[in-house]
Amino acid sequence: MCGIAGVLGSGTVLGGAGLSQTAGVMSRAIAHRGPDDDGTWLDPDAEVCLVHRRLAVIDLSAQGHQPMVSHAGRWVISYNGEIYNFRQLRHDLSAEGQRFRGGSDTEVLLAAVEAWGVSRALERVDGMFALALWDAETRNLWLARDRMGEKPLYYAQAPPGARFGPTGGFAFASELRALEAVPGLTAGIDPQSLAQYLRHGFIPAPHAILAGVRKLPAGQLLCRGPDGRVLVEPYWQLGEVVRRGRTRARVDASLIERVDQVLARSVADRMVADVPVGVFLSGGVDSSLIAALAQRSSTVPVRTFTVGFDHPGSDESGAAAAVAAHLGTDHQTIQLPTSRALELAPTVAAAYDEPFADPSGLPTLLLAAEVRRHVTVAISGDSGDELFAGYRRYRAATGVLAQVMRLPVSVRRGAAGTLDALDHDQWDRVLHRVGTFVPQIARAGDVATRVEKLARVLRSADAGQAYQALSTLGLPAGLAPGLPVAAGAGSAASRGLGALEAMLLADGMVTLPDDMLVKVDRASMQVALEVRVPLLAREVVEQAWSLPAAALTRAGTGKWVLREVLARYVPRPLTDRPKQGFDPPLAGWLRGPLRDWSHDLLAGDRLCDQGVLDPVVVRRVLAEHESGRRNHDYALWALLSLQSWWDARPGLTVAW
Repeated sequence: MCGIAGVLGSGTVLGGAGLSQTAGVMSRAIAHRGPDDDGTWLDPDAEVCLVHRRLAVIDLSAQGHQPMVSHAGRWVISYNGEIYNFRQLRHDLSAEGQRFRGGSDTEVLLAAVEAWGVSRALERVDGMFALALWDAETRNLWLARDRMGEKPLYYAQAPPGARFGPTGGFAFASELRALEAVPGLTAGIDPQSLAQYLRHGFIPAPHAILAGVRKLPAGQLLCRGPDGRVLVEPYWQLGEVVRRGRTRARVDASLIERVDQVLARSVADRMVADVPVGVFLSGGVDSSLIAALAQRSSTVPVRTFTVGFDHPGSDESGAAAAVAAHLGTDHQTIQLPTSRALELAPTVAAAYDEPFADPSGLPTLLLAAEVRRHVTVAISGDSGDELFAGYRRYRAATGVLAQVMRLPVSVRRGAAGTLDALDHDQWDRVLHRVGTFVPQIARAGDVATRVEKLARVLRSADAGQAYQALSTLGLPAGLAPGLPVAAGAGSAASRGLGALEAMLLADGMVTLPDDMLVKVDRASMQVALEVRVPLLAREVVEQAWSLPAAALTRAGTGKWVLREVLARYVPRPLTDRPKQGFDPPLAGWLRGPLRDWSHDLLAGDRLCDQGVLDPVVVRRVLAEHESGRRNHDYALWALLSLQSWWDARPGLTVAW
């Protein structure tokens, strides 16, 4: 696991010594991703440099140093990630006459490109990666990102001119902060991307928060030619996997066995490392299954880690310890007191490179830092919910939502108009009266917010649009009146699909790569901890999408097939319990210990100077939350994360 960066077509500004100096600045900006080694490869005549920061995991010797040049000298690679089937690929390449100097997966990947070409090599690898390849023969620069988007890759193309020469400038990096080191590439905050952030709480690819910068989407390959033209196309598409459809296979013991075997292979492959390896264990279905399969593939007790909170609603350490005791792992509970989390809350935005509103990013950062004290690689159970339908919303997709979407559009839109006719104050009065007879009714603020979302769902043309309505942050109207309207990310790909498939595809294409995996990558690489996700192996993803729907949701529960596989290794009573999130108790924090910080960041004069958020609307949201009348914790956290990120970049303005 590493960090990569580079510049091409640097023109007069970066020529010669300037190219080397820029490479050094970019390298230092991502040093946290690779503390074990750093390297730079330059060709001043071609005006190209590749930068690498190394976290040594496979072949710790100098033979794994990057950037690495191929045997024939044509190709140069700077690569971040792991190729889990590199041993099989090495065997195949050796049979074709390829020879190897060391034992790294980097050398195998480079040899595969030399032997088979870029596209064919990518088709055959199973891994997580972001890579840059320089072809000295054609002077093409290739960038690629893994199928599901585990590893990040940003790029920027500057226009031709005196600063960057006749073909313009081009730069890429694992993190945005390295691109900010290249003069003239960025031009302030991109308003479209800012609008996307305020809709989703993260910035979906290909958008990036800085104008002139793009994210390479998952599963895509970019070629920048010597004439300066940039071509981006997919080498693998989740949508194609979805279109092949679910099988009509019987849901029986043989199906459970197939899933077990696929998962076992993926976990065993991801246990291979030349450094200490551990497993994140929360005690839930996904992490318990990964821990069980990891222990099954190991001859010694696997190290497992869980986090203990002093907030009862978030603490799963007891359940995790019980699972660990049953499996016989070498288990450790890491206590993270609330006081420590509160200390870090105002600084957490800096770790995420772009504005990022997922509150579970805070405990993930704390956990990664503590686990890094013990191991260099951690195995995670992430993505089980998004692949195997674990969330409640997926179960609703086959029930209430499916029924609602069968109603005529005219009926649904009429009902939406009726819901919109009552404002929040009127809903408060209605719910207060109903609550007199039904004490269990949800809090007024939560219900009013759900009513607003329901109205958006009713107006949706199909299940994909309905899910977009459900998955937005739901920030107040008029909050950022000058920004463009942000389109729903991923909605086009889900057209024509049923509600369940539309939700799963949207999460697979957008929520996973741009929220969940961003959280894991930035938090872990901030402390140089490599996190591997067995459930995102190509074989597992394709298996999940081929399963009949009855293997996913059944009898009111999700992830049915994963639960059945887990029952082979862990007694059901140890894991059969309500799902717990990993989010801190934001609502109370924002009314108490974080109140002064939030008022400072959202002060009216500050917002007026920035010219994006309406201070009157922000003040109303703060007042409603602090009074307890409504719960705006997620909305406020999104605004605070944005402001905290922006605060670290004085002078940065929106590129209207």
